[in-house]
Amino acid sequence: MSDLPRKAVTRTAKLATLPLGFAGRATWGLGKRIGGKSAEIVARELQQRTADQLFKVLGELKGGAMKFGQALSVFESALPEEIAGPYRAALTKLQEAAPPMPTRTVHAVLAERLGEEWRELFLEFEDKPSAAASIGQVHRAVWHDGREVAVKVQYPGAGEALLSDLTQLSRFARLLGPLIPGLDIKPLINELRDRVSEELDYALEAEAQREHAAEFADDPDVVVPDVVHQGDQVLVTEWIDGTPLAEVISDGTPEERDRAGQLLARFLFSGPARTGLLHADPHPGNFRLLPAADAEEDGSSGELRLGVLDFGTVDRLPGGLPDTIGEALWMALEGDAHGVYGLLRDEGFVKESIDLDPDAVLEYLLPIIEPAVVEEFAFTRSWMRAQAARIADPRSPANQLGKQLNLPPSYLLIHRVTLSTIGVLCQLSATVRLRGELEAWLPGFLPEPGDEEEILSPPVGVEPALDGSDVGA
Repeated sequence: MSDLPRKAVTRTAKLATLPLGFAGRATWGLGKRIGGKSAEIVARELQQRTADQLFKVLGELKGGAMKFGQALSVFESALPEEIAGPYRAALTKLQEAAPPMPTRTVHAVLAERLGEEWRELFLEFEDKPSAAASIGQVHRAVWHDGREVAVKVQYPGAGEALLSDLTQLSRFARLLGPLIPGLDIKPLINELRDRVSEELDYALEAEAQREHAAEFADDPDVVVPDVVHQGDQVLVTEWIDGTPLAEVISDGTPEERDRAGQLLARFLFSGPARTGLLHADPHPGNFRLLPAADAEEDGSSGELRLGVLDFGTVDRLPGGLPDTIGEALWMALEGDAHGVYGLLRDEGFVKESIDLDPDAVLEYLLPIIEPAVVEEFAFTRSWMRAQAARIADPRSPANQLGKQLNLPPSYLLIHRVTLSTIGVLCQLSATVRLRGELEAWLPGFLPEPGDEEEILSPPVGVEPALDGSDVGA
């Protein structure tokens, strides 16, 4: 009853076209070079065709393939500029939409999950989906009490498809790796697989969304729509309008980009402190830029707000983000190499069998933490590319040291969410006062009063690049 391909053999066949397509285009490129086209033009054509095929297949399959594509999309800013253009357009498509399932399928799911008289729950229901993503699609409707609502309907067979896709994609990790320099694809796929059961459980999602909605109910900067009704494979929440973050990235004004970036950073660090939950799916399709709270009432133009959607994947952090993150970051800003190294070893980032030079570890970290050094930092694609190139280059000391570091399982999701958010900030080209958000919300970042003097100047070895563009490899 669904257009979501459910048989593993069907989906595997589609995914199997990816590496075959890559190989075929390489042969095609060789022929073009022999035919006289310049290597640069051929390379660009190959990248364009590869991007088109990759993200067309991922988008068509929805499920785990779509989820993987969305996770990759936030790292677009790490791509070398000469190939970023072709990928950028394809990746952006994955952030907002996927091919919808037929209307008859939607009605069948609603009848099965809400009852045969499901239409009586709504004053209006739009059959055409307003958004379609990896495991479900959203329909705009009016609840029986007059509230505008978003009705999220899970694709039948979504769980099977998610697991099948991610298992198959993990086999192609080596081929997919070069898409994003410096990003290890296989752990990303494995971590997405580990979260499948949570994302399919709309009861867990409803609980996480209710907690956020209650905490941010009166917040002037962040809007979380409340849950109206939750059933098996159907979730009804309040509707919010607004500009999708993908549109802000492509067409937003500098002021909108900066505001969106500031609020995104604020939500990343304040959410765990306020709710004990970390929103763990920070791709642009899950955020909206909304007018100020009083703009609709009196026509005034206040500060724009950030609307946050989709709480299907969260990390449960009862005490907020671990103190170790803030403490290690502060020590790094202080230039305390031995203190940082000791904390990393205690937390398992450096295994007992490994001995590293504390100064080398600090040198590895300093370029990455530069946004926390200055009062405000301009996140740019060039800064992100420089970080990716520094870590990905096998000849660089950073690459060799990075291979010896370990990522403890308890930090895996925090690490991915932080990297993803930074990727979105770079896509926005947003100037953000990150330092202030860390001081306000990150446990352990500021020492106890009287212990240390506040540092607003960079530590030894870091020159502030206020536009984020001069951080080299």
